Amino acid sequence: MKLMLAAVGRAKKGPERALFEQYASRLKLPLDLREVEEKRPVSGPERKAREADLLLACVPAGAVVVALDERGKTHGSEAFAKVYGGWLERGAPCVAFLIGGADGHGDAVRARADALLSLSPMTWPHMLVRAMLAEQLFRAQSILEGHPYHRA
Repeated sequence: MKLMLAAVGRAKKGPERALFEQYASRLKLPLDLREVEEKRPVSGPERKAREADLLLACVPAGAVVVALDERGKTHGSEAFAKVYGGWLERGAPCVAFLIGGADGHGDAVRARADALLSLSPMTWPHMLVRAMLAEQLFRAQSILEGHPYHRA
């Protein structure tokens, strides 16, 4: 089992990437980061569709697909840990988290997703969302293991 984060855009060196890498390194399951970009000048709807295709091309067969989406379900950390634990128990080879571009996910991602997840009703910079997701995955891991990192 592995974890994958496929995201539109390339992260440059800086505090957001360092924070992502810090939490990703604490995970017991490997977290594979795949970055995609649509470089052709295309319209908004066409860009969303092309980004969806690029993201879905990263997803291994049989993966649980979780699209980060502002219209997705929000969870507290303990509830998210239970949901995350359920994804792990499915026995899928991978849990793949997808972060869309500035205009959100194309229809193909929503259609393929096993779950839509919102980290917050607020809008966050996509590079920061990577770090926030990695931290919540580490927090969920800690909760599931009974580790004191998470204190309610």
